Amino acid sequence: MQNSEQVTSTTSIVEATKAQTSRRNLLKGAVAGAAGVTGLAVAGGALFAQRGNVHAAPAYNANCVTPIADILTIARTAERLAVTFYTNGLKNAHKLGLKDDEKRYLRAALIEEQIHELYFASAGGQFLASTFSFPQGDDTFEDLKTFIATQQQLEGVFDSAFLASVKEFGLQQRPDLSQVAAQIACIEAEHRALGRSIGGLMPADNWAFTPVLIGKVGDAPALVTKAGYLSPKKGNSYTYKEVSTNDPSIVYRAPFAVACS
Repeated sequence: MQNSEQVTSTTSIVEATKAQTSRRNLLKGAVAGAAGVTGLAVAGGALFAQRGNVHAAPAYNANCVTPIADILTIARTAERLAVTFYTNGLKNAHKLGLKDDEKRYLRAALIEEQIHELYFASAGGQFLASTFSFPQGDDTFEDLKTFIATQQQLEGVFDSAFLASVKEFGLQQRPDLSQVAAQIACIEAEHRALGRSIGGLMPADNWAFTPVLIGKVGDAPALVTKAGYLSPKKGNSYTYKEVSTNDPSIVYRAPFAVACS
């Protein structure tokens, strides 16, 4: 994993993930999908613009490809973090001042994240942690502005990780998993837009291209660690618990795509 120096900008934290780490440390530090630093979404556009010629076909580089088993495990752990986040948000809806329709939005997001977690479990993904922390601790679930800022951070990096996995699965000759990752990325983007709407951020759909802020899925754990989602302690410890997915309004509960004939 990277060194522990303070990273205060999106650019520097992404640069910090370039150092290669051992697989043992990856599995020790990986989790939860990906959270970024504060201001990640704001800085994303400038960082994306620096990535070079978007029309150039990517060459296969083994150093930029995360093993499939690790991607599935990181993704499953990320979904556990998401379930934990939305569970506690709904539990404290009265403190956050959420309206009934806003609670329904978050309830749908919670169910969708749980369905994703169950999918990655069925695909063979393990989990690297079940207890998490949040950068702002209890304030995350007592102040709406802090809650939405955290949600934007999480969903923004979830999108980056899933989009990175689209390429990595493809490079490893698994287009089926690439398509599933893209399907999930679309849903995470919906969550982000709904969060912006709840938080009164306009426009809710403010990205023309979703920025991919990590070079590979294996870089995501460093973002999570530095952002403060993997340091549970007394007063800032939240444990994942599987939630019911019973809700007839949530459809397409398994990856679905019409086959080409």
